[in-house]
Amino acid sequence: MAHLPLPSAVALMALVCLATPAALEAKPAGTTSSDAGKTTPGEALTVEAINGATFTMQESGDKAGGKKARTSAKDKRPQPLLVKVQVLLDRAHFSPGAIDGRDGENMRNALSAYAVAQGLPASQTLNQELFDKLAASSADPVVVSYTITESDAAGPFAEKIPAKMEEQADLEAMSYTNPREMLAERFHMSRDLLTALNPDAALDKAGTGILVAAVPPLDTGKPAKDETKPKGKADGKAGGKSDGKAAGKSEDKARDASDGKVEGKPAADNGTDTSKKDDASKSDEAQKKDDTPKKDIVRVEVDKVTRHVRGFGEDGTLRAYYPASIGSAEKPAPSGEAKVKGVAFAPVYTYNPKYAFKGVKTKKTFSIRPGPNNPVGIVWIDLSIPSYGIHGTPEPEKVGKTESHGCIRLTNWDARDLATRIERGAKVVFKDE
Repeated sequence: MAHLPLPSAVALMALVCLATPAALEAKPAGTTSSDAGKTTPGEALTVEAINGATFTMQESGDKAGGKKARTSAKDKRPQPLLVKVQVLLDRAHFSPGAIDGRDGENMRNALSAYAVAQGLPASQTLNQELFDKLAASSADPVVVSYTITESDAAGPFAEKIPAKMEEQADLEAMSYTNPREMLAERFHMSRDLLTALNPDAALDKAGTGILVAAVPPLDTGKPAKDETKPKGKADGKAGGKSDGKAAGKSEDKARDASDGKVEGKPAADNGTDTSKKDDASKSDEAQKKDDTPKKDIVRVEVDKVTRHVRGFGEDGTLRAYYPASIGSAEKPAPSGEAKVKGVAFAPVYTYNPKYAFKGVKTKKTFSIRPGPNNPVGIVWIDLSIPSYGIHGTPEPEKVGKTESHGCIRLTNWDARDLATRIERGAKVVFKDE
């Protein structure tokens, strides 16, 4: 297959980038709460319990704060201490994936990577020294209150995301299906944790106050040139607009596609501006500061064995760690090295029938419009290996736990974080062992 310039690469080869068939199921517009995320009264997730959670080692060395450092595999309830640890890891750019307050492989791997980066022994189990390092990294609260805005409640939302790609092409935008899905992803959380934090909250009603993880809120649209670094707290902002068909610039133009061409009428997307009215007065001050995300990642390692992506600075320092879904036995990710050719935000996904993707019966080309539920999520990082890229996903809670069809899939917020920090020409190394 001939190599394509970035706009065509964004309309990328469907064969290598979608979730496995088992993950391709219709996504209905769900309710705003779920019993799966609720905790018992004794395990209530209050703001005081989470922000005040500490790790203390008893003499036996196997318990934390009177409870085991690792929760039982059968205990699916979010734990205040683990919520705090996961938020701190997320803010340090050592992503635990979707913040869920539960023990799991993504969190353990992030802990180990963070420990090594801090000069500590690798450890997948929380210990006193590791917790102290995390706690010292930020004095800000790890959960904060957020008031749902009129724009949050209004959406627009998709009634349902069809399982079949041909039917997805009929949608005006690949929007969220309900406020619960939108708010959970905006604040990097699992939907069950959002419900556990707010068991009786009306998530579809403007004015409702809720608790959320204090992380940089996900913006699903194209970044503004003066986009400032979030301060690690919820401020009522939800992100920029996703304005219709977004095509990245060709490789002979700007180094990325953050200001790529926008075609057609604006797409109905959840990424509309949900800023509070009084945020306008803050924007002028923010724009005066030179806080734009730095392009500080010059090399990326894609570890196909441990299923993670690491970003390194020019001095070799590990600056970011993300869990990832990377290929499968049937459709493995590539080997060797590649380079980043460019970045496209709010990409359009175009299916080419010559690849005869399993489950797609049409013989015609079709396109799927931008949105967080697009097959490649909200951003596509184009690689020099034809048809391969690093991208987001409509299923963030499955990242690191399921396979992909060749490409490197991150949560939408991790993909965006990497995309805003990586240089065009950055080296990407695929590790097979």
